[in-house]
Amino acid sequence: MTGIAVLGSTNMDLVAYVARAPERGETVTGREFRTIPGGKGANQAVAAARAGGDVVMIGAVGADVYGDLLRANLSGSGVDTEFLHTVDGPSGTAHIVVDDAGSNAIVVIPGANGTVTALGPGEITAIASADLLLLQLELPLPAVLEGARAAHVHGVRTILTPSPVQPLPEELLDCVDLLIPNEHEAAALSGSADPYAAAELLLRQVPEVVITLGAKGSLYAARGGGPVLFPAPEVTAVDTTGAGDTFVGTLAVALGEGRPVPEALVWASSAAALCVQRPGASTSMPYRSEIDAS
Repeated sequence: MTGIAVLGSTNMDLVAYVARAPERGETVTGREFRTIPGGKGANQAVAAARAGGDVVMIGAVGADVYGDLLRANLSGSGVDTEFLHTVDGPSGTAHIVVDDAGSNAIVVIPGANGTVTALGPGEITAIASADLLLLQLELPLPAVLEGARAAHVHGVRTILTPSPVQPLPEELLDCVDLLIPNEHEAAALSGSADPYAAAELLLRQVPEVVITLGAKGSLYAARGGGPVLFPAPEVTAVDTTGAGDTFVGTLAVALGEGRPVPEALVWASSAAALCVQRPGASTSMPYRSEIDAS
């Protein structure tokens, strides 16, 4: 079983479903509200665990009811929460508007995630003993960088989702094996709105890149070869929240199992396609048996 350490955020998603998102200064009436466990780190951890990975979550929740629910959700999906610390104050929250086209807009309040500024010996050991480390940017950058360094020193393959997008220090990029931005993040990081050009530019900084393109699929590029497009399955999206995290978590499991990149990307795309046909983030993520059957 593939060992995966996830150093990242854990949020409670507060999701409002509307026919269309409000314009600036406008109020609209929604049709439904849900409270759903999320956070990019936790989502990737749940996705990887459901896909068959042996997953440990490193991060923090608040000493509130959301913290209890977030921990229970991870544990219930088979994620080891030994290094998910409880700290004073509120848990992280994400305030999400989802329209009838399945598109979303998100505001994240870090809460407890903002306290994760350094790693202890136990967290370093958990990273060092994993096969892969999954990172995102919803934790303070010093902790992300420390985790990346630990993985690099111990030969652990590191996958970074650069979200929310921000300038990435060279020291962090030097420790990243695979970068997985969406097309907007890729454009911001590379300076090119063309995903193919963006992939080529990003390869100057990291060995491998996968740019996720939503319904169009994903674009894979590695040094020494040109970008290759892998189309996504055609499905009707209900809610795209968590689709990217499903893709990343599932892809990590496939790569950890030694699957060829094309096969791994197709498998991860199938998982993401199942995710978008259901509401919510972590609650919509498929299990391995569902992915294999799709």
